[in-house]
Amino acid sequence: MTQSAADATAFTPEWLALREPADAVARSAALLGSLGAWLARRPAPGGRLVVHDPACATGAMARWLAPRLSGAQHWVVHDADASFARLALDRMPPAAADGSPVTAACREGGLAELTASTLAGASLVTSSTSLDLLTGEEVAALAAACAGAGCPALLPLSAVGRVDLRPARPADAEVTEAFNAGQRGRGLLGPDAVAVATEEFGSRGMAVCTHASPWRLRPAAELTGAWLRGWVGGAQAQRPDRASAWDDYLTHRLDDSVTGALWVTVHHVDILALPAGRPAG
Repeated sequence: MTQSAADATAFTPEWLALREPADAVARSAALLGSLGAWLARRPAPGGRLVVHDPACATGAMARWLAPRLSGAQHWVVHDADASFARLALDRMPPAAADGSPVTAACREGGLAELTASTLAGASLVTSSTSLDLLTGEEVAALAAACAGAGCPALLPLSAVGRVDLRPARPADAEVTEAFNAGQRGRGLLGPDAVAVATEEFGSRGMAVCTHASPWRLRPAAELTGAWLRGWVGGAQAQRPDRASAWDDYLTHRLDDSVTGALWVTVHHVDILALPAGRPAG
């Protein structure tokens, strides 16, 4: 849930299903390798990894990550919307990379309820919700919870406020600027999320690694059209004085996509934060 959709569609199961394949391709294999190596050096208490997935939405992160980690796993999926948590639970993958079992349970609540205490015994925190859709206070609380529990965090696909469209059109930069301003105007971190998260985790003694994870959207794809409508719609909400002009811009961009002329790269960054040591006590 990055700058890929307007508020009206960003949290619907239909939108999340549409974007799930693009998310899966974009996530950083390099950070996954670093995380796997870190976990392998630290035997899991009880013989299984305990993974918390706050703001889990439909569980896309579990479907991507669980089959790529070795060893038995128990996932705890949280979401403020109980219907999402149940959907994530129903669609959990059955096995890890080495065939070990994957189990899961629901916990009520979202990121706001996550603390060092609720993460006691956790092996990892990850989330389908991108950091650009959080506030600074939420990211600070997440960092404090992970650091306090001595728990690593893998947080993928934070939008950095940069979009490349080929061929270029004169309004591209203006629309991008308006969309980014709209996120900040609603109190969200938007394109500042990666810098803020790096500072928040780093200031608590965690080692932070980042890696680019861009979406590369194909011409004429359903996702490309949906992303365009949401992206331009977000810009129009911020700049209603430009709404009419950007209706024409959107029409031309959709035409570019349908004819196969448009290529879009939506830039994201994945973040991996690793604790320097074990939690006190």
